[in-house]
Amino acid sequence: MQLQVMNSPFNQEQVELLNRLLPTLTQSQKVWLSGYLAASQFASVIESPEALTSQATTQGLEQAVSKEVTILYGSQSGNAQRLAQKAGKSLEGRGFQVTVSSMSDFKPNNLKKLTNLLVFVSTHGEGEPPDNAISFHEFLYSKRAPKLDGLRFSVLALGDSSYEFFCKTGIDFDQRLEELGAHRIYPRVDCDVDYDEPAAEWFEGVAGRLSEGQGTGSTSMPTVSTAAQVESVYSRTNPFYAEVLENLNLNGRGSNKETRHLEISLAGSGLTYEPGDSLGIYPENDPELVDRLLEELKWDPQETVSVNKQGEIRALKEALISHFEITVLTKPLLQQAASFLPGVQELLAAGNEDQLKAYIQGRDLLDLVRDYGPWKASAQDFVSILRKIPPRLYSISSSLAANPEEVHLTIGAVRYDAHGRERKGVCSIYCADRIEPGDKIPIYLQQNQNFKLPQNPETPIIMVGPGTGVAPFRAFMQEREEIGAEGKSWMFFGDQHFVTDFLYQTEWQKWVKDGVLTKMNVAFSRDTEQKVYVQHRMLEHSAELFAWLQEGAVVYICGDEKNMARDVHHTLIEIIEKEGRMTREQAEAYLADMQQQKRYQRDVY
Repeated sequence: MQLQVMNSPFNQEQVELLNRLLPTLTQSQKVWLSGYLAASQFASVIESPEALTSQATTQGLEQAVSKEVTILYGSQSGNAQRLAQKAGKSLEGRGFQVTVSSMSDFKPNNLKKLTNLLVFVSTHGEGEPPDNAISFHEFLYSKRAPKLDGLRFSVLALGDSSYEFFCKTGIDFDQRLEELGAHRIYPRVDCDVDYDEPAAEWFEGVAGRLSEGQGTGSTSMPTVSTAAQVESVYSRTNPFYAEVLENLNLNGRGSNKETRHLEISLAGSGLTYEPGDSLGIYPENDPELVDRLLEELKWDPQETVSVNKQGEIRALKEALISHFEITVLTKPLLQQAASFLPGVQELLAAGNEDQLKAYIQGRDLLDLVRDYGPWKASAQDFVSILRKIPPRLYSISSSLAANPEEVHLTIGAVRYDAHGRERKGVCSIYCADRIEPGDKIPIYLQQNQNFKLPQNPETPIIMVGPGTGVAPFRAFMQEREEIGAEGKSWMFFGDQHFVTDFLYQTEWQKWVKDGVLTKMNVAFSRDTEQKVYVQHRMLEHSAELFAWLQEGAVVYICGDEKNMARDVHHTLIEIIEKEGRMTREQAEAYLADMQQQKRYQRDVY
């Protein structure tokens, strides 16, 4: 916009100077200038130098600091989304105007219009963005990404240090925003699986910086954790001790697998959920493994140690069973252990990355102590470098409408041999071997807005869930039966053997018979000479499947990400390319557009 002499109080020379200057200013320079001019205005009407200083400074800061904050989240399982929403509520309590949005729902071109941006993002798989952050991530790294000199930002990154590319997506966003000219409100924080405390500290740091100059005190405003208490009595940090009602093995005699069906009571908790949500369980470590570890360390099991920052005291054996992770090795753990185990320093030496990765894979703390001991430290020093045992999330396999005050889970028991020892999944074997009906276990519910039935019950759905990936689709079908949904539904299920591994077989057959489920195709890979998987069944029905897509069907995938989910993803592209008579690039764009419209949803792990 050009200034004109006729519609401004400036003369011709001043207008020409301003028209040359204004287009060169960044948004932050314009904001600063407005504050400076406001302060200058005070100088002409205030006689006292002291009053001039205090009032001009206050006015200038209040003008310079915007109260508008945009919060974007990229979340696969819901942790980043939950933290983002609670942070938004807390900032609103502090007087800010807050917009909270999934990255997939945000128009990236609007980035250049923002002043304050907070990014909450997890890292999925091997350093990949979560599904609802993919398009935003691609935009930032494209040639279309704008200069963001007027943007202030901060990033909270969630991850798991047992993975090689710890918090990579958060690191990517943090670095790229800086490259585009944006300025940090507060340094990025990388959170491990025990993220509550570092996330709360980051939020308070960010909120303090945002509040500077606003005259906004922090003492009476809610923090992230306080806001959480308003929503629910029971949560991730305050789990509900729920009674186990049933614990059954779904596999038939002679199966190579053991899949547990758990039914858990929610009576008295006030907790509710929707199909697609997950249940978190805080497990305990195998007492036999703890005994072997203590025997190797030659420590007294009843020696007391502090288990948290609050100084809570527990016997060493109890602490290793209930509080600390002992079955996973991470690079940060080895870096701390090197002070007490000198031999580990060679493993961590520069140039040994491949050797380090090979050692960490499939080994645990007992291996580390045996391979590099004796441990030259006290029991307290030992536990002080361990991270808290993280909860395990499982897709819920029931509908609350069909099972009031209950939640069901479908859990595959993990047992395998590695490095000369039998290994056991921490939570799956806790549930399979040591939990009986009548026992109580600590749980919490976690919403997953990225994996939900369509709002319109007439919308067709296609479900792909081999093995324990069947869990959320059992919940979907129970829900659709309860509400009388009339939309078409199609299930692709696979496992090893029809006779022993057809999970919930009678339920699926009944839903097909009653018309609740329109179609079901199964693939049992070990029943034929050539292995057949769900993606092969999809290809066999490619024309009909594409017709369903053209009718607006929503596709859901649940299960193993590294193999099944990737194979199914590529199969969908192949089907779209073939049946839609498209190029590969057009088919990929078609599927990406489905994802953007929430017509392609994945719950993968």
